[in-house]
Amino acid sequence: MGSLVLLILQFALISNLVLLASGRTIPSDVLLRQEADRVVNLPGQPPVSFQHYSGYVTVDEHRGRALFYWFFEATNAPQEKPLLLWLNGGPGCSSIGYGQSEELGPFLTQPGFPEIKLNPHSWNKAANLLFLESPVGVGFSYTNTSSDLDQLGDEITADNSYTFLINWFKRFPQYKSHKFYISGESYAGHYAPQLAEKIYDENKRVTKEDYINLKGIMVGNALLDDDTDQKGMIDYAWHHAVISDELYDEIKKTCRSGEDKTGIGCSHATAKYYEVYDLVDMYSLYTPKCFNDTVFKMPGQGKQKINQGPKNFNQQSSWRRDPLGYNPCISYYTENYLNRKDVQEALHANVTKISYSWTHCSTVITTWRSAAPSVLPIIRKLMEGDIRIWVYSGDTDGRIPVTSTRYTLKKLGLKTRQSWSPWYTQKQVGGWTVEYDGLTFITVRGAGHQVPLYKPKEGLMLVKSFLANKELPRSQY
Repeated sequence: MGSLVLLILQFALISNLVLLASGRTIPSDVLLRQEADRVVNLPGQPPVSFQHYSGYVTVDEHRGRALFYWFFEATNAPQEKPLLLWLNGGPGCSSIGYGQSEELGPFLTQPGFPEIKLNPHSWNKAANLLFLESPVGVGFSYTNTSSDLDQLGDEITADNSYTFLINWFKRFPQYKSHKFYISGESYAGHYAPQLAEKIYDENKRVTKEDYINLKGIMVGNALLDDDTDQKGMIDYAWHHAVISDELYDEIKKTCRSGEDKTGIGCSHATAKYYEVYDLVDMYSLYTPKCFNDTVFKMPGQGKQKINQGPKNFNQQSSWRRDPLGYNPCISYYTENYLNRKDVQEALHANVTKISYSWTHCSTVITTWRSAAPSVLPIIRKLMEGDIRIWVYSGDTDGRIPVTSTRYTLKKLGLKTRQSWSPWYTQKQVGGWTVEYDGLTFITVRGAGHQVPLYKPKEGLMLVKSFLANKELPRSQY
């Protein structure tokens, strides 16, 4: 016990000395709370030079809502680096399971021992990196009011995530003045702009104490507009020889023309379209599917379908048959790892003994009450507020394909500043990019739905360029 107290005091002294140079100190009770969240003895963890923290932040004390986070200091000079929040989508899927453990976090899960390995392309090489499981019911995040799980939607998610940030900055005040960015993929095409708008609006009326230094958002393969997202999904499938001419024509006739008044024809056509999922992975068209059924089950398998859907295509719920997210075989090992008691203890997770297992996508969220048909009005608002916006797209994703995103961005009617041109990595074309007035669009060649998973080197280059507000390399040399 004596050595632990000494360690805490040493930690507090060192931290205070760092902050004294800028004329600020952190109260000792805050330092002790940070220390309580510091992760030590994480099973299988490789040695690292940076600190990382995880735990809960209460967002509604009366209803017992708490969101789970995992935070990693930047690998070098964290006091000088920006803070980047990463959000996965779904709605209802975990940023800890996907983003941290399989894509861009410092520790990637793997089969065998050790159970996790160091990611050489982790995004904490560019920023202090914060992962959040949101809303309640996702991953380790919980509520003590069970009826909350039937009331979730876009608005509640943004409000609770904003409250999380306000309270998280009280726990880690040394990052409060840092430039703050939000990034994510898939349904985070809703989460990121909506949270950014919440911060943008609140910053106009809050005190200096609660001001968040928001500078930009970056979203990948993002759900942005129901109409163009769905149109592009079918067009992409036809152009990439996934569906037949006959099915393509049937979908256009029954789902787009308005001739199918009952919706039965559209439902039948889309059901045939989704049969493709039994043959190829629509989240990554040109990579193998996982067929090792003896060890693998899809994360969240057997869960109820979330009852939410678009406001067009005759409101066919089959357009959102599956939560948005790619599930490679490695997800089996992630799920096993995060359900281990020793891992949860090291992460200060599941402290209330949640009645269900951790899964990539929630098994307890069955209804999504509000889903904006389009976030383009928010995108316009943020651009007018000088918030940096980058949109990127892995070009082998069939779920929210590059075709959808291009249709969507065309709706904005933006003036082109720099025309469509290739960008390079190690002399090879990494993708293409176009700079609009207020927004930059980038494609990542050969990447599926989760760009950092398939193209980790390009993903790290992308986030470094975004944070520095610099162009990706336009030359082979």
